[in-house]
Amino acid sequence: MNKRKIVIQGVEGCFHHLAVNAYYGEDVDIVPADSFAKLVELTQDESVCDGGIMAIENSIAGSILQNYGLLQDSGLVIEGEIFLRIKQNLMALPGQKIEDLREVHSHPMAINQCRTFFHDYPHIKMVEMEDTALSAKNIRENQLVGIGAIAGDYPAELYQLEIIAAEIESIKDNQTRFFLLKRKNEVVANGGYNKASLYFSTSHDPGSLSYILDCFAKENINLSKIQSLPIPGVNWEYFFHVDLEFQGPRQFRNALDTISHYAKEIKVLGTYNQGIIIT
Repeated sequence: MNKRKIVIQGVEGCFHHLAVNAYYGEDVDIVPADSFAKLVELTQDESVCDGGIMAIENSIAGSILQNYGLLQDSGLVIEGEIFLRIKQNLMALPGQKIEDLREVHSHPMAINQCRTFFHDYPHIKMVEMEDTALSAKNIRENQLVGIGAIAGDYPAELYQLEIIAAEIESIKDNQTRFFLLKRKNEVVANGGYNKASLYFSTSHDPGSLSYILDCFAKENINLSKIQSLPIPGVNWEYFFHVDLEFQGPRQFRNALDTISHYAKEIKVLGTYNQGIIIT
């Protein structure tokens, strides 16, 4: 039987890789992408993969706004979610101390998660890179002295770097939420879902957004996420991405029928079961 192929943003050892293993198990081939846009492009291609996994928000650094926009236009469907406990470490080539470092490289989200730690080290320049694990890999392959990386435990082991400071994230209960993505024609119908992601736009009539949100409340649906995104080419008008939690599909369908009379545009990005937290 062929291994499942899943597209990730980053290289071997990154948090996307860990999320894939946590959700699907370790008997999976990863397909690396150097950006989220490339992740979406590769996931759309059935000759490349069976699906993709994409980080969408972090409990410290917040939403990855570009990814909401990428999903809107992708034609991909959210089939699940997973929450991964994120532990960030400062690492470098063996034998170095934090006083020896001139720069620290990592993904911007990882840097944002660790800014409090670096307040005590103003001599260190923070440099944004495409990926946490790639930052570690780059140090090893190029023998970069005086350069550190922020990444998880696995990249330190994989690329033989020494952890100078462990678990440097500002808040220890640091979690990243990932969406599991599939092509629309390959999603298996799920009759027992209890969560949904969708987006819509509204008119400029006073109270139009609050009326739509009230429709969800009347169906006893929990609004666990709301994110506004500009509508391209239309100044000062917005899409609203929402995540909804409910007891069963009927509540969701009833609310969807009601808001369809008041929202200008509605697109369901996926219905799925609430994800678990992997520590």
